[in-house]
Amino acid sequence: MLKQWIKSLAIYADKRMLTMLGLGFSSGFPFLLVAGTLSLWLKDSGLSYALIGAFALVKTPYSFKWAWAPLIDRVKIPVLWRIGRRRSWALFTQICLMASIFFMSTLHPSPDNWRLIAAVAMAVVFCSASQDIVVDSLRIDSFENKEQGAGSAIFVLGYRIGMIFSGAFALMLADYLSWNQVYAIMSCGALVGIVTVLFCREPQKDIDLKEDEEKLAFYPRLRRFMKRSVIEPFADFMSRNKWYLILIFILLYRLSDDYKGLMTNVFYVDMGFSKAQIGYVSKIYGMLATILGGIIGGIVVGRKGLRYCLVVACILQGVTNLVYIIQSFAGNNIYMLCATICADSLAGGMATTALVAYLSSLCSVAYTATQYALLSSLMSLGRDVISSSSGYVAEHLSWPSFFLFASLLVLPALGLLWYMIKNKLIDD
Repeated sequence: MLKQWIKSLAIYADKRMLTMLGLGFSSGFPFLLVAGTLSLWLKDSGLSYALIGAFALVKTPYSFKWAWAPLIDRVKIPVLWRIGRRRSWALFTQICLMASIFFMSTLHPSPDNWRLIAAVAMAVVFCSASQDIVVDSLRIDSFENKEQGAGSAIFVLGYRIGMIFSGAFALMLADYLSWNQVYAIMSCGALVGIVTVLFCREPQKDIDLKEDEEKLAFYPRLRRFMKRSVIEPFADFMSRNKWYLILIFILLYRLSDDYKGLMTNVFYVDMGFSKAQIGYVSKIYGMLATILGGIIGGIVVGRKGLRYCLVVACILQGVTNLVYIIQSFAGNNIYMLCATICADSLAGGMATTALVAYLSSLCSVAYTATQYALLSSLMSLGRDVISSSSGYVAEHLSWPSFFLFASLLVLPALGLLWYMIKNKLIDD
């Protein structure tokens, strides 16, 4: 038994994991800059709960990145193409990401002048979503199917470290610097991804696109592009048995956690916690618990199978959301805050790893970027579009009622998961 566990852990020593760590950081750090960290900046600027909640809509590009994923999957970037198809796009999107976050740092939101920062935040999301298309395909193409759980776990580890940077570190800086200075510093986070891309290798599984260099007229080339980059990836996925249930399941699986996510920092402030306390507890202890949950998720997928991990993590999401109700009665109790956030983050880390591993297993090598973009976009749709109503709901419900409502959102996903396992629609 011990030898089997050691063998399961050996994959984590592979040098590819260092690349996954850097790419995960690069993918993760922009998110809170347009989510939880931004919500505190907006609260300090005097915006209402409903408007802060509505800012979830700036993350809409995450939900529709499948629309331009075929371009990233096939189109060459002049000059940069020489370093590889995936790496060239990764480098280009990371440079654009750094520039857009820095521009965001020059703005000053207010109740009468919030539209510009919303537009720039959406531009940050567009660059971040474009980067995700590339790094997700890099990750998937770097591992065999049995290695996807471990690769996903380390990628999520890097993702969470990136969120510590733009969450805990940003909030701690905000106690001493202006929000504009904080966001200027945050733009430097893109350097991690840039350095990682410059030193990593193009995946060997990447498909050969030399035939795209043939001299064809514009319209035949356009028809071939649409066929190979748009029609074929979607047709390949839709050939799966009951593919529409897979899409609905992906939309629902993280909805319970994601719905409350944008309002948690606002909740902590209402409980009387300072930015430093929120940063220290929620973004340090919470992220460490998330990282641990992600690693546990990777091990459970490898040892018990994907279906087992999906079920356990789904149940834990709903149960741990109820702990926030206890926190609302405990009020400004730092020890209870640690327990609440650690429990929630552990379950969230496990659920994310399980879902990412599931999404990775659904992708065909020839269409990795487009198919994963489609699947992960659905995961983002619940988080970014449906959850935009969370601020309005929080304004009209007490905090205990709000978190109870969020917890109950796990039931549709759990019911559909049971049906899919019973009908063998999910493989281990």
